[in-house]
Amino acid sequence: MALKATIYKANVNVADMDRNVFLDSSLTLARHPSETEERLMLRLLAWLCHASERLQFTRGLSAEDEPEIWRMNDHNGIEEWIDLGLPEEKRIKKACNRSASVYLYCYNSRAAQVWWQQHQAKLSQQPNLTVRYIDDRQLSALVAFAARNMTLQATLQDGTIWLSDEQNHLEVRFTDWLINGKAP
Repeated sequence: MALKATIYKANVNVADMDRNVFLDSSLTLARHPSETEERLMLRLLAWLCHASERLQFTRGLSAEDEPEIWRMNDHNGIEEWIDLGLPEEKRIKKACNRSASVYLYCYNSRAAQVWWQQHQAKLSQQPNLTVRYIDDRQLSALVAFAARNMTLQATLQDGTIWLSDEQNHLEVRFTDWLINGKAP
């Protein structure tokens, strides 16, 4: 008998001061049976960083030809391709050819550092690729927000994300490894 996805609901209030985006949204996230709560919450955090009316979660782990999150334009073209983890270079190159902007959120300190050393030179050749890294401590702290029904407030400014709910408050800063194909 196959395990089914666990459904999480998140009501989010986003105030992105850098992009002048202010948004209230109700999101539904399906947690794949093989997905950890850390990864689920990173997916939600990535959505918050790019919040927009058109930003959508995809089939994620169930689809090889889709990212975790994307924003489509009026002509079904991909404006933003947002992925998590440490994908193969071939997947990233394909994403960069299909989308105007590609964002990759890396995690898992030990594996991510090795992966970045191996792929940095070739990935730097993609002018529309941004690679961001979150350390294990911050990722673990995100789990405190995980609940089947969440109400979250996120404020983003100058590369910092302040996330809160009724009991928890967290300040998150990604380390940018690559911004539009260039080292920061």
